[in-house]
Amino acid sequence: MADAARARRMSGRIKQIVATVIERQIKDPRLGMVTITDVRVTGDLHDATIFYTVLGDEEDRVASAAALESAKGVLRSEVGRQTGVRFTPTLTFTLDALPDNARQLEDLLAAAAAEDAKLAAARQGAQPAGEADPYRKPRVESDDED
Repeated sequence: MADAARARRMSGRIKQIVATVIERQIKDPRLGMVTITDVRVTGDLHDATIFYTVLGDEEDRVASAAALESAKGVLRSEVGRQTGVRFTPTLTFTLDALPDNARQLEDLLAAAAAEDAKLAAARQGAQPAGEADPYRKPRVESDDED
């Protein structure tokens, strides 16, 4: 079992190698604008999950996923050659859902800001329903009660 620091170093190195190989060596026309966002390596360094994003629509994502799957052998052999480890980890490509989640969160925040703006517009020039100061005040005792 490798330590966590070694797994972190290995994941960073795999990320760098895979990104460079995709950019310079893989000439598949199905491969779109792919960005490697993260790599997670298991504790025993036998499996690596590579998270990626694709710029484009759903069709580009599907085509890029197929291109990455077909280039998996080349990528794995290059990772093994450049890292020099005894056992080259198996590579698994996973589409990163982070950009979609961030976009959905931004839409929700924009909707909340629009509702806040509506409330601020409705509040403009409004008068309170009761007295100007609706809070109870402590009773003031007079000195005349002697």
